[in-house]
Amino acid sequence: MAKREYKLNPHTLTYEIIRAPFRIRFYRLVRKVIIGFILASLFNFIFSYFFYTPKMYRINRDNREMVLKYQLLGEKVAAATHRMEEIRHRDQAVYRSLFGADTLDMPEAWAPYSALRYGRFADGPYTPLVTHQWQALDRLEGLVYLESVSFDQLQQLSKDKELMAVSIPSVWPIDKRALHGNIGGFGWRNHPILHRFIMHEGIDLGAAYGTKVYATGNGRVVIQDHEMSGYGLNILIDHGFGYMTRYAHLSKILVAGGQYVHRGDVIGLVGSTGQSTGPHLHYEVIYRGQHVDPINYIRKDMSEDELKHLVEHTTGSTYEK
Repeated sequence: MAKREYKLNPHTLTYEIIRAPFRIRFYRLVRKVIIGFILASLFNFIFSYFFYTPKMYRINRDNREMVLKYQLLGEKVAAATHRMEEIRHRDQAVYRSLFGADTLDMPEAWAPYSALRYGRFADGPYTPLVTHQWQALDRLEGLVYLESVSFDQLQQLSKDKELMAVSIPSVWPIDKRALHGNIGGFGWRNHPILHRFIMHEGIDLGAAYGTKVYATGNGRVVIQDHEMSGYGLNILIDHGFGYMTRYAHLSKILVAGGQYVHRGDVIGLVGSTGQSTGPHLHYEVIYRGQHVDPINYIRKDMSEDELKHLVEHTTGSTYEK
């Protein structure tokens, strides 16, 4: 409290209080307010440092609830991601295999986002928790996008299922009753004319001159060649869905280039043109540009015993290249 000053009044012979100017009194009042605010703030700081205030209790309670909610969200995201990974596994291992589709791999679906995406969570005690959940959500989003694209493709393939069923080569290219001798197998063998080991990219089916040759699936004739070295007269059919078949060493071709043929149509006659030592049909199956063993595709209209007998009697070819 400021010290009071007194002055003698000569008229009344009494001491009267001397009032300070307004400016000084205002300054003193402001000083008292500032000092009081500082003391109150200091007290509040010391009290809140050592003791919880009701507000801090509410903040801590809200923070605990937030952490719990993020943990529950993380569990749900992890469960959803696990289910999506199971769907992706079935998609890749079952669904796409049924349609003969390649495994779908889209690196952009797994590309990590820039760190700037999570920059808003960079400061704070809960940054690792929040960032982890966002990254988990981004991974789930990538999985959903990948499967969405995959199922769109499978939906389109399913529309072509009937066409695919009759297009994939899966029957005998000649009548089984017309077969003579063993079947020349697929793979490396000693060439009967060149006398060196080369890759035999098809199978040889021995039969008499003029035996009918059938298309093994629906497709379009893309080669009707009368001059091709080695194969002699041969036909190449594009069945779609990645499949092609070749019928070589024919004595006669009965279809034209560009003609669409159906499974079971007669397309030529067995012969011995090109590099051949006797009448037979050289038959190839090509899938996505790679030669595959035709034996694996001659399975329809055949019992297990017939298939076993076919495999057991597939030997090195004695007919041609």
